[in-house]
Amino acid sequence: MTSEKKTMDLITAVVRRSRADATLQAALDAGAPGITYFWARGTGVKENLGYAGSLIESEKQVLMVVTDQPSTDKVIAAIAEAANLDLPGEGFAYVQPVTRAVGFVKRS
Repeated sequence: MTSEKKTMDLITAVVRRSRADATLQAALDAGAPGITYFWARGTGVKENLGYAGSLIESEKQVLMVVTDQPSTDKVIAAIAEAANLDLPGEGFAYVQPVTRAVGFVKRS
């Protein structure tokens, strides 16, 4: 098996389930080569907000996107906008460096 060292990032985003499809499409449109996603439930913020917390969906979708570093800012910005991540309780996203990847195919 061959592997190639690349300069890549892993973007992980946790978004409201109702915004998931739009967020996934926005990431692809921004240049994400592909997305792995799964459903999840969260706890923490909702419970700490009292009545306002009852308005926050506990069902979330987790998106995982590996990008070339030059594309990272554009993709995470698209995710943040589509998922309304600037609003409390909507979700969050973060970036981690990928030091090695095997089987990653660049989008042409």
